[in-house]
Amino acid sequence: MGLAVSGGPDSLALLVLAAIALPGEIAVMSVDHSLRKEAEAEVALVESVCAALNVPFTPAKVHVGGGNLQAKAREARYTALGDWAIEQSLGAVATAHHMDDAAETLLMRLARGSGLAGLAGVRAFAHVPGYEDVPLVRPLLDFRKAELECVVEACGITPVRDPSNEDSNFERVRVRRHIAEHEWLAPEALARSAQHLAEGWRALEWYAQIDWEEMVTREDTDDAGFRGAPQYRYFCNVPRAIQVETVCRIVSELGGRVTRSEAGVAADRLWRGENASLGGVLARPGVEKVAKVGVEMRVWRFSSEPPRAVH
Repeated sequence: MGLAVSGGPDSLALLVLAAIALPGEIAVMSVDHSLRKEAEAEVALVESVCAALNVPFTPAKVHVGGGNLQAKAREARYTALGDWAIEQSLGAVATAHHMDDAAETLLMRLARGSGLAGLAGVRAFAHVPGYEDVPLVRPLLDFRKAELECVVEACGITPVRDPSNEDSNFERVRVRRHIAEHEWLAPEALARSAQHLAEGWRALEWYAQIDWEEMVTREDTDDAGFRGAPQYRYFCNVPRAIQVETVCRIVSELGGRVTRSEAGVAADRLWRGENASLGGVLARPGVEKVAKVGVEMRVWRFSSEPPRAVH
């Protein structure tokens, strides 16, 4: 198992605990995002701890693009970790997200009006973003941050302190301070709610998979304007949340990209009997009889939009 270790107390605790629990079965990567001059020394600290624990170590240096700094850094970090996992044939990548992270993430996403997928938050099992064949595990979600700091202190290790964790320009820092200032916002309860939401999301994913297998068919036709163009027929008779997932998947199969919000708007139009265009895909509503049950159902047909005429 590969561990993402930054040199902070959370990830160093992950390293120490994993070295005890899985001796000889872990490797570590530490990523320098090229954002602070102290980063090289922090990577060197992780390397020294790995040497003391006899754990294989790989340093990585990435460059973060413009825009949302934290989001871009996260994207670059996961790309480095995903590539490393594939090159080293690792079984999974582990990060040190903990209970406080889960609580903060839930509040942040509630404030943004996120749907169930977003509110499910920091999940114990996922995939490295952009690498569907690389499992991502978060084994410390039952630990408070203070507990992890105690682990590192007990080992006599002095962790690094990222100044961005105290910078109130970042939303997460402001949310963290808000939780600390209000006792009724118990991180344990918030994290437990996030776990319940994650269970609900897994149930929705399971139902959406059944909807895909039983209610969606692919047909090769020239209906989209050129012979052999794929078309998907979707017999839709499920709650809106499932519709959104199935619409997203159909658009993806046709080579398009669409957000859940956009898919929801399209599903609403189709439900009202109106055409919808999204992600380069044209969707048209209708009603057809389902042969095997002998009843009429809504059917939505999806096909790639024909090329626009250029004059």
